[in-house]
Amino acid sequence: MRILLTNDDGIHAPGLAVLEKIARQFSDDIWICAPDEEQSGMGHALTLTRPVRLRKHGERRFSVTGTPTDAVTMGLRKVIEAQPDVILSGVNRGANLADDITYSGTVSAAIEGALAGVRSIAMSQVYTKETRNSHSAFAAATEWGAKVLGPLLDTPLPKRTLVNVNFPPIAPDAVKGIRAVRQGFHDYSRGTVVEGRDPRGFQYYWFGLEAIEHTLDHGTDLEAVDDGYIAVTPLQLDLTHHSSLGALAARYES
Repeated sequence: MRILLTNDDGIHAPGLAVLEKIARQFSDDIWICAPDEEQSGMGHALTLTRPVRLRKHGERRFSVTGTPTDAVTMGLRKVIEAQPDVILSGVNRGANLADDITYSGTVSAAIEGALAGVRSIAMSQVYTKETRNSHSAFAAATEWGAKVLGPLLDTPLPKRTLVNVNFPPIAPDAVKGIRAVRQGFHDYSRGTVVEGRDPRGFQYYWFGLEAIEHTLDHGTDLEAVDDGYIAVTPLQLDLTHHSSLGALAARYES
């Protein structure tokens, strides 16, 4: 099995090392192509206004001066010798839950893989302020990663779909299990914008996410992680709101 690894935290991120450790439990044919620096929050951005440079860091290990989407594109077209069987993105340092997936470079890298027709899975490790910088920050992902990934490698998935996985911020032995759940939603009405001035006296603004409310609807990824479970969510690339098509068609016909 040939596996392409990528992320949005950069080629040197500890989560990528965790992902490689997980992947090597299934294959020795591992290729890596990731951004050369952190690209969190880039979403599905594609670099179009400047050249993207490819750098080799070792055998089957590359980085690009661009976004996670660029990394997957370069991985598929310029790095890997043949089409991979699986693309794994992560393990992200931080949650990619609910509608945050629309901002996520981690998930967007998997989206790019799905667009290319490759089975693609995004993995993220949720953290708390206490666990963010600790040595055990990725403990749950390290211990449970292969248990989650195994069934996803041979489960039939429709075209243009991907899977989003989030590990709760707790010790591995405290994880209650794995839940297949739907995407939840946040309340962004209370998101923060921090205002300040740089050393030259110019005003700047910095977006903060700390005040965002979680809407813990039953059966969602937010609820699963909050309850101590690993959340596994299948996502689709078709964003059409099909139930609205008839009403809109009727309006234009009239």
